[in-house]
Amino acid sequence: MSMAEEEPKAPKKVKKTAVPEKPAEPKGPLPKASEIRAAKKAELVAWSDQYELSTEGKVDDLRKRLLGFVAKEEAKAARDAEKAEKAEAAEGKKEPSEKEEPAEEKPLRKKPKRPKEEEEVKEKVHEARAKPKLDDRLKHLLALRSAKNAARPKFRRQEWHRYRMFGDEWRKPQGGQSKLRRHFGYRWNLPSIGYRGPRAVRGLHPSGFQEILVHNERQIEGLDATKQAVRIARGVGARKREIIEKACDDKGLRVLNRMVTE
Repeated sequence: MSMAEEEPKAPKKVKKTAVPEKPAEPKGPLPKASEIRAAKKAELVAWSDQYELSTEGKVDDLRKRLLGFVAKEEAKAARDAEKAEKAEAAEGKKEPSEKEEPAEEKPLRKKPKRPKEEEEVKEKVHEARAKPKLDDRLKHLLALRSAKNAARPKFRRQEWHRYRMFGDEWRKPQGGQSKLRRHFGYRWNLPSIGYRGPRAVRGLHPSGFQEILVHNERQIEGLDATKQAVRIARGVGARKREIIEKACDDKGLRVLNRMVTE
């Protein structure tokens, strides 16, 4: 056979370039966390199948898996929205063009000089509250009283839960057939002497001071600052209260209800 009679060669196959796949279409709105918690197993399995999650396991496993998936998707959506907002903000800013002439710089105004007294910031020094001088025995008894106060139950009036007019104030039960008065075991306890605190610290302030009620400046004379503290009567006005507090400060006495000033 001659060269002319040879069969023509088949054309070369052109390689097809890989076409990028289209992004997957959204699979509907994500279920809310409350809906996932309230859904039954059939709904959880359907959602798992819809979002290509594993459908194996119990209801708790499916619910946990879906909640994690929803949380990730919501976080991803929030990040995308934040990026889009930043991009829009960057595009919105106008870049200064070359044709535009720079604005004239305004001379800076000099701030008026303040006197040294105003410039210096006075640092407030925290003054610790005065504490009484107590021996180890009184400190132990105060701690014991505090523990008893914390463990003491709240005594309520009989049938306080039935009638609104009664309130929570304690009243001794007087009824002849009262189960509370007769100390039946299924009723709560009545106030008794065993609930009291130690006698030596009875009536003392939680800090350990003995409270002295004061109505005027003369009543603070002769008080011991190491054991006694002043409580100003509520009927005292602001002017006299200020005088009493100043006198207490001069004598080193602690005022338990000091007037609040800003």
